[in-house]
Order: sequence, then structure tokens, then C-alpha cells
Amino acid sequence: MHAAHRAGRRVHLPVIAAPAAPMGFREWRPGRRLTPNRLGIPEPVDGTTRHPRRMDLVLTPLVGFDAAGNRLGMGGGFYDRTFAFLHRRRRWHHPRLVGVAHDFQQVDTLAAEPWDVPLWGILTPSGLRRFPLGQ
Repeated sequence: MHAAHRAGRRVHLPVIAAPAAPMGFREWRPGRRLTPNRLGIPEPVDGTTRHPRRMDLVLTPLVGFDAAGNRLGMGGGFYDRTFAFLHRRRRWHHPRLVGVAHDFQQVDTLAAEPWDVPLWGILTPSGLRRFPLGQ
């Protein structure tokens, strides 16, 4: 985050307002206070919340992924709810959803549900790979 900020990029962190609500994103800057939310995840305390449609790149946590870009999250559905608007587009350029994982987290196949939002790419120690949707 520090490197992105030094490079002149604006960095936003997810903010969970309510369990069933989509996430918003608040800008982070070095020195800005973060407070753990009810799940223990640090969030920016203040600042304007940015809508997910206005993001360029979103790095997403995950438990597993497959070669088609399907993502297995932590089970809360936060990313799928937040980026559900992407289902209305056959192809999209923004935001690009990139999973962050280790290579060993790749599995052969994940059963995708209709509400699952696929990844544009995956970033592992081996590098960045784009999925068919992101081509």
C-alpha cells in the first residue's frame, strides 16, 4: 500500500457497513487511523466512501481459485454482493478484480453459482495471470 501511495496511486480499503450490504471503499493514506471492524479487519475510520463502480483495480482475498477465474472466498458473500453489477456486462474493464493467492491455492474446478463474480486475474508468487473473462 505504501509503494502504491508513493507511486501516486490512490489506495482504498473495503468498509463493511452491514452484514448484508455491499462494501464501500475509503481512501487510505500513510498515518491514517484504522479501526478493526466487527470481523477484526482494519478499516479507515473517516473519509468519503467510494462506490465500487469507481474503482480501477480491486485486490481480493480468497481461499481458492480455479483456471476459469472462479473464486472461493471466506463465505460472507461480500465481494459477490459488492460487484454484482458486473454480471450485467458481458465484458468489463473496470474494476478489474484480481485475486491475491499462493500458487498452491489453485484447485482443478470450483462449482460457480449464478451470483459468483469471476476474477479478471490472479496474482501469485509466480506472477499475474489473466483469466478468459479478462482477455
